[in-house]
Amino acid sequence: MSGSGSGRGGDSRGNRRKPFKRRERENTQSRARDVSKNGGKKTVDFSSISENKPEKRRGGLFDRPKWVPPVPPSVPLPSASCAWCDKPIKDISLAITEPDTGTPVHFECVINRIIERETLESGDTVSYIGGGRFGIVHFNNPPDTRDFKIKKIFEWENRGNRSDWRVTISDHFSVT
Repeated sequence: MSGSGSGRGGDSRGNRRKPFKRRERENTQSRARDVSKNGGKKTVDFSSISENKPEKRRGGLFDRPKWVPPVPPSVPLPSASCAWCDKPIKDISLAITEPDTGTPVHFECVINRIIERETLESGDTVSYIGGGRFGIVHFNNPPDTRDFKIKKIFEWENRGNRSDWRVTISDHFSVT
């Protein structure tokens, strides 16, 4: 029967571990120096924090400026009614500028007006494509909206000429 020999497990080849010996310090000055260095660990200087001065070192601690919430504008959001259907616009931030007069109109009213003016084929729809533009979008397979082609683009809002009501709204939503 072969085995480990002694039955205690471990290294049976006669290689026994040597007992741990502490190295003696050469002198007490080196011991005092090591203790002063906090065992080789870096110490953090908190004096700059107490003086309200940010520390210049990279990776060090620093004071962050306190966040002051922005003051909302004192002017209330404008209330308007649609220039085309005369119904009130409940959410003015979703309104679109009417190109001739510059007054706000419903987003849905613009889409309905484009549908009335244009002849749409099967698979065509009117969509907002961004930047104040609408377009007639053709889907080759309508359930799969990844495959589409923009057939016609309508420049609805002029990017360079913003309406006064839109400037007032952007002041409300851009306070931060």
